Amino acid sequence: MLLSITLMLLCAGALLVFLWPNVSRRMRRLLKRSDRMRRILSGSFASLFALNALAVVWQVVGHHELDGFTQAASVVTVFALVVLLMFALLARLHLERPVDVPHKVLVVGAHPDDLELACGGTIARLVDGGHFVHGIVMTHGTNGGDREVRLQEALDGAAFLGMHNVEVHDLPDTRLETVNSEMIAIVEKAIREVEPNLILTHSAHDQHQDHQAVHLAVLRAGRHHSNILGFESPSSTREFNPSIFIDISEYVDIKIEAIQLHRNQSGKPYMTPERTKGIASFRGGQAKCVYAEAYEPVRYLIDSGPIEVPTAGGPQR
Repeated sequence: MLLSITLMLLCAGALLVFLWPNVSRRMRRLLKRSDRMRRILSGSFASLFALNALAVVWQVVGHHELDGFTQAASVVTVFALVVLLMFALLARLHLERPVDVPHKVLVVGAHPDDLELACGGTIARLVDGGHFVHGIVMTHGTNGGDREVRLQEALDGAAFLGMHNVEVHDLPDTRLETVNSEMIAIVEKAIREVEPNLILTHSAHDQHQDHQAVHLAVLRAGRHHSNILGFESPSSTREFNPSIFIDISEYVDIKIEAIQLHRNQSGKPYMTPERTKGIASFRGGQAKCVYAEAYEPVRYLIDSGPIEVPTAGGPQR
C-alpha cells in the first residue's frame, strides 16, 4: 500500500506542476507545441493518479497487501513515469539547434504588446536557435490601459519569449510622431551598442499613427543597415504585402501564451488565441507550412542575417 500511495502522491505532484499557472507557463515555454504536450502529460499523470488511487482503495477494502492488480498498477506507473520523463526531455531537445555563428536581432515596437502580437513566434524561434534578441518598446501604452501594469506586462512578455534585453521607454502614447528625433536617437543608440544583423519593426502599411511613426524612425536610424523587415500588426492595412515568412508551426502556442500575458488588453478582439491562430494559419497557407509570421522587406541582403530567405517558410510540402 505504501508504494501505491507514494506513486499516487508523485503523480498528483507532477499534475500540479503542469497545472500551476506560473510553473505551467515555464514548462510551456520549454516545450514545442506546448498546449498539446501539456494536455498529453497532464492527462497521463491524471490517469496514473486514478490508477494508483484505485489500487489503494482495492487494498483497503479487500485487505490485499500486494496482489496481482496492485503489482500491475505499480509496474505500469513506474514504466509510464520513465517514458513520460523521456518524452518530455526529447521534446525539450527538439528545440532549435543552436547555430554555429549566432546573430543579433533588434526588434522595435510602439506599444507593450506589439512585439508579441507581430513577431512573438519569430522571437522565440530565434532565441531557441541561439540568436541574441534585443527589444525596444517606445511607450507604456498609457492611452490603452494602466501604464504601470502594461510596463510590467511588456517585461513579462519579453522574459517569457527569452529576449535577452528589452527597453521600455515612456514616450507619448498615440503621439509618437511628435517625438521623432527622440525615437531616432533611441534606435541609433541600440544599433551602435547591439550591432544587429537584422532589424524587425512595424510595416509602412499600418493605419496606427504610432506604428507609422516608429517605422519611419527605424528607417532613418537604420539608413545604413542592410536588413530591415516590417512585421504584421492587427492594424496593418490591406496594402501589407509580405514576401518573407517565418515558420512558427512549433511556436504558435508560445506566441499565444506571450500575448495572453498582456491581460490589461485581454478584452480586445485581436488578443484572442483564435485570432492569433487564424492569422498565423492564413500566413502559413501562403508560405506552405502550418503556421507562419509574415514580413515585408524594406531591404534584405541574403546571407548577411539569421534568416535564410529561400527556406524561410520551411520545406515545400
